[in-house]
Order: sequence, then structure tokens, then C-alpha cells
Amino acid sequence: MRLLSWNVQWCRGIDGKVDPARIAAEARRLADPDVICLQEVAAGYRELPGSAGEDQFEILQNAFPGYAAFSVCPVDRAGKRFGNLLLTRLPVRRVLRHSLPWPPAPEVPSMPRAAVEAVVDAPFGPLRVLTTHLEYYSAEHRAAQVGRLRAIHAEACSERQLMGEAGPFQLQQPLPKSAIVCGDFNFRPEDPLHGRVCFGGFADAWRSLHPELPHPHTFRVHEREPGEEPYCCDFVFVTQDLVPRLRSMRIDAANRASDHQPVMLELT
Repeated sequence: MRLLSWNVQWCRGIDGKVDPARIAAEARRLADPDVICLQEVAAGYRELPGSAGEDQFEILQNAFPGYAAFSVCPVDRAGKRFGNLLLTRLPVRRVLRHSLPWPPAPEVPSMPRAAVEAVVDAPFGPLRVLTTHLEYYSAEHRAAQVGRLRAIHAEACSERQLMGEAGPFQLQQPLPKSAIVCGDFNFRPEDPLHGRVCFGGFADAWRSLHPELPHPHTFRVHEREPGEEPYCCDFVFVTQDLVPRLRSMRIDAANRASDHQPVMLELT
């Protein structure tokens, strides 16, 4: 199974051009992915640099015939949407959308954040895939959001009473405990929040595959202000049972279709 995770910056490349078709072409070229997890997808936002207000959710979905598409837009107002998009060609059992904490923040900018989750039938069994984009400006917000991600996983692993009646309470299979959480976490590998994710039952896929190597940079690689340095803030975390299935993980450092670098993971 191949997964691509990428913050696409409303499909705006280093050249300043907004081009959802380029993002789709790069995704196919890079990985031929079974699951595509994109952050910072926009619709209706003409004020974003380079954008004509195009519905990028629709354009990207149409670019991948045969894939099911699921989005979550924590910013959704007056015909404008901004959020995460998950596409997959694997069979989908169910989809969940999770709001993440948005505490008061009078001293820093912030926006609502969310995660979209799909339960898919991977070649090796049922699997939950979540993608998210945590707050950039507020460490307090990120900490609360990591806490919610941990709680989401704990809830998925908990026991439920299964109902046999018709309708929305109809008997359903329990959520699988195997999971992948990916996206732009807006923290660095040395941040204690990275450890909090791992202590919540997950392993960092890159560290599991390359314990002696630092994380490759995924942000500010090709575009940064004076005094800024590139670093890694885009991660893929997997539950411990999936660690033996990890085959490879790549970061395309040369890609210039966004201000973040695409991350590719393969499991067997």
C-alpha cells in the first residue's frame, strides 16, 4: 500500500502559480498512491495569492477517477472552504470527521483545525487513515490538538455495544486498531509534542525505518525569509503493529509545486 501526504499550500507552487492539475500530476508521478492525504486545499478564496477562487476539492477529485474523496473543512463560511482532502482507491468502510480543539488565543492568530478519517481495506486488512493540519502560531493549540488525536485513537480502540436494528444504529464492525496519522503537524522532530504522539501508541515511520538518520526537511526548503531555516514538520505516524510492514519512506526534496515537500510511504 502506498500513501502520499502533502501540504499543498492551496496548490500554489514556488513559482507563485496556483495549479491543482500540477499537484495531481505530481502525486501520480511520485507514488501512484493508493491513499492521498492533502492539507491546505481551498475553494472560493480569491484573496489567496495566485488563486482565482477555484474549487480545488472538486478539481482534485476529478483528477483521480476511481478514487473516493472525503474532505473536512474547519474553515467553512459564505461559500469559502479551507481544509484537508483524503482520496483513496481502496474500499472504504466508513468515514469520520473530527474537530480539533481551538482554545481562546487573544495574543496570536489562529484558525479552527480538524482531521478527516477513513477506514479502508488495505491489502493486509482494515486500517484507519487520518490526515490533519495542526495550528502554526500557537504551541498551546498544538498541544491540545495532539491530545485530541490521542483521544481519537483511544476511542477507536475502545469497546462498543453493537446494535442489530435497522437504521443508523445498525450493526457495524468495530473500528480497526491499526492506524496511520499523517499531515502537517507544525512541530519539529525534537518537540516534546512529537513524543506525545508516539507515547499515544504510535511510531514515527521515518525513525522506524531510518533510526540513525535525521528527518529530511519538509518545509522552507525552497522558499524562506532571511534568517529562517528549513526543517521537518510533516510526519507519518503508524501504530506499532504496522512497523514491521514499513517498506520505504521518501521525501521529494526537489519538488517545487508547494512550499512543503511531499512525503511518500509504502507498506507491505
